[in-house]
Amino acid sequence: MFKLTRYDLVGRRRIWFAISLVLIALGLASLATRGLNLGIDFTGGTELSLSFERPVTTGELRTVLAQHGLGTAVIQVDRDRAWQVFVRTPPLEDATRAKLYAGLREEVAGFESMGVEMVHPLIGAELLREAMLALAVAAAGMILYISIRFEFRFGVTGVVAILHDILITVGAFSLLGLAITAPFVAAVLTIVGYSINATIVIYDRIRENLKDRRKEGYAGIVNRSINESLSRCINTSLTTLMALGAIYLFGGKTIGDFALALIIGIACGTYSSVFVAGPLWCSWKERDERARQARSLRKAAAKAR
Repeated sequence: MFKLTRYDLVGRRRIWFAISLVLIALGLASLATRGLNLGIDFTGGTELSLSFERPVTTGELRTVLAQHGLGTAVIQVDRDRAWQVFVRTPPLEDATRAKLYAGLREEVAGFESMGVEMVHPLIGAELLREAMLALAVAAAGMILYISIRFEFRFGVTGVVAILHDILITVGAFSLLGLAITAPFVAAVLTIVGYSINATIVIYDRIRENLKDRRKEGYAGIVNRSINESLSRCINTSLTTLMALGAIYLFGGKTIGDFALALIIGIACGTYSSVFVAGPLWCSWKERDERARQARSLRKAAAKAR
């Protein structure tokens, strides 16, 4: 277990905010210049139905597909009849498909083409709009719930921390040129839940400490609360990241990108919960307190006249 109880994390908040802003800016710059590498779940493509002379594996098929620039293709090998394969690729021209067939016959096994079909995207523009609307509704719901359970500032800063994690994860995939597929969307939704859960743990400690330690000031209370929760946050994240690391290393290409998105998102979620959400709330609270004191001084000065 980690025992980290005396770190002045809030006192260095400007450093943490600067790191976050740099990471987000890099991601946004990549999105503006390079955009996203939308996978076939978004763009549609070609579905190949193949019947091989012998049972085949996903790994040997993907090796050949990668040689033809189709490493992001979706491969489905029939569980009961391992020689029956469905391959979903970006749109293929006849010449490209002929080269792919030649490579499969040479490096895997002979096969018979059972059919070629053009397929529509699984995730269309309408579904994307609905997903974005669902995220917006969820964010509003979280702000409402956290405002009732804690206070409004906690709700807003918690959602800001979630947006921080999503922007960095999406930006990282843009920088790396990795395909955005349906599993990536699922990973982002998972990150949202993980991030807010870790943030709530720290907010709960802040609320408890506010009752008993108001003389410490907001910075002291937040700093104490984060340090009291730090062991739990680090240990929970490390165990999760270890499991995801194993999946990324040994799970294959199809699930590897999904695991990588979770690794990036959970690492960012832990960072934002510890270094962004609490300190941001503290900065907001201190600013409001300074404004309140300034108003009080102006009123006192006005009465003195």
